[in-house]
Amino acid sequence: MLLRIPQLLSATQVVQARKVLLAAEWVDGNVTSGHQSARAKSNLQVPEQHPAAREVGGMILQALSSNPLFMSAALPQHVFPPLFNRYGLGQKFDTHVDNAVRQHRLSGLRIRTDLSATLFLAEPADYDGGELLIEDTYGSQSIKLAAGDLILYPSTSLHQVTPVTRGERLASFFWIQSMVRDDGHRRLLFEMDQSIQQLGADLPSHRGVVQLTGVYHNLLRQWAEV
Repeated sequence: MLLRIPQLLSATQVVQARKVLLAAEWVDGNVTSGHQSARAKSNLQVPEQHPAAREVGGMILQALSSNPLFMSAALPQHVFPPLFNRYGLGQKFDTHVDNAVRQHRLSGLRIRTDLSATLFLAEPADYDGGELLIEDTYGSQSIKLAAGDLILYPSTSLHQVTPVTRGERLASFFWIQSMVRDDGHRRLLFEMDQSIQQLGADLPSHRGVVQLTGVYHNLLRQWAEV
């Protein structure tokens, strides 16, 4: 399931994040690459331990925890501390798949990567190219969102960042270990949760709201790993 989460960060937060990140020291993006990615990747990253990464990463984690759409879709058990990359002229990330397990160097946190996320921090008009191409059951999806918007997608997906031909692409990226490992199960739970919320808003006294909520939690109880 590919899901756009609009305005995870407000315009004010995006401006602040960009100010902090662009003043930071940047290094070769392959500092976090596996063997496969190292041959495909050309970009820059803020080191994981840099104060700028911790400051903006904290802002993002707080926004995620208070975003109902993200919580419903991801059912997060662990969120990898956000990382940050930038792509200048000619830089790209060829087709790859994310590592199944990621370990945070500072905390030692190790997570299974069920979901991948990209949070855009540059406006689409600020650069050409730099689209995130994600392969799913419906073919290749081209993603280039407004600054502050996030795309959530299965980490099993083949994906790439196309070469930047003008300007600069700035983004955050990270991974989520969900309480529900199976993507199909997560999709069913998400769609049911959204339907329950809509029914509750339209017919708050309908007994079906309680019954469906019970079904939702019984399925979550059956599928969740906590």
